[in-house]
Amino acid sequence: METSGFSQLYQEAVLTSLEYFWKALWAFILGYIVSSLIQVFVTRDRMQKAMGEAGQGSVALGTFFGFISSSCSFAALSTTKSLFKKGAGFVPAIAFLLASTNLVIELGIIIAVFLGWQFVVGEYVGGILLILFAWLFVRLTRPQGLIKKVRRRLRDREGVDEADGQTMDWQDKLQSRQSWRMVARQYFMEWAMVWKDVTVGFTIAGIIAAFVPPVFFQTLFIGAGQGSDSLSFGAVLENIIVGPIAAFLTFIGSMGNIPLAAILYGNGVSFGGVMAFIFSDLVVFPVIRVNAKYYGWKLALYILAMLFVALVATSLVLHYGFSLLGWLPPVTTGGSSQGDRFALDYTFFLNLAFLAITGLLAGLGWSNQSKGHDHHHGSQSIVERVLFWLAMAAYLWLAGGLLTVVLGR
Repeated sequence: METSGFSQLYQEAVLTSLEYFWKALWAFILGYIVSSLIQVFVTRDRMQKAMGEAGQGSVALGTFFGFISSSCSFAALSTTKSLFKKGAGFVPAIAFLLASTNLVIELGIIIAVFLGWQFVVGEYVGGILLILFAWLFVRLTRPQGLIKKVRRRLRDREGVDEADGQTMDWQDKLQSRQSWRMVARQYFMEWAMVWKDVTVGFTIAGIIAAFVPPVFFQTLFIGAGQGSDSLSFGAVLENIIVGPIAAFLTFIGSMGNIPLAAILYGNGVSFGGVMAFIFSDLVVFPVIRVNAKYYGWKLALYILAMLFVALVATSLVLHYGFSLLGWLPPVTTGGSSQGDRFALDYTFFLNLAFLAITGLLAGLGWSNQSKGHDHHHGSQSIVERVLFWLAMAAYLWLAGGLLTVVLGR
């Protein structure tokens, strides 16, 4: 009986993971196509010169440049470091970092698929609030001496980067076949940056949905399942603080964390707690470690404190702001969905269409070999190797589960 029970849960976990990925596939492809188009056709050669010391204009430009440079956390960290070293103000550079990881088109699409419109609005409004609260934190703590010392050390250690050298404007690029090849290559580089996080994240989401009982979430998150409107301030604050701790333990990027956020929401965690979990991609250990490598531990821990305070404040404002507007999403309980997981519905046809587009991009991208670019910029270390082997283990887990499904029929 125990073996049969485990086998049933195993199959449920694997099918749930695959269902989640199937539901999100077209959204991933659409998001990365849009991201690739923006990154190729929007010129950003001189943006570091426009991102001077903290001011409304510089912070707004940092936010805008971050939006059009949407990327994974490690790529965003590297670009932020480069902008900061070249002379961008600390606050505009942080605005760039937060915008490029939160005000992200593909992230919003995935959130819409798994969580609903309230969380999409929360993601984009929260992205702006994160920047504003981080700015306020810097103004109150005044770390100018530390920042100058770190910038000087960066320049002495790494020298001055060469300019990007992109002289074509976007109209010329639209007519260039080489630019469209760059779009294709950028699209596959986007996938190369996130495939490990996505694989591990979706696999873990399926395992949690099948194996973890609701009582676990009710114990970890105070008031889970009771409805966000009925929670005390202390319970909401506890949910918001525990959310980043849970994200810290997963160390998975934001795209891979969305199905996990859906699991939290499906088990009754408050709106503020789920949003705090989503916003926590920049306070996980691998990111802290990269910041320490770039800036030293003192500034890395300062950035950690700044981001943690900002995401707690942002999540509180979102939770109670949405409550005042009557926008809090209804409480839900239960994990994975049942019924026809892979029905012939709109998801099926959207996936076919976007897979066909992916095939066209593959042919276009491979028609001319790229010189290659390392988007992780030094992040191919222990963290990346651990994620790689976790992804390999996930594929074995999924393959084994599918085998038991086939043999059980």
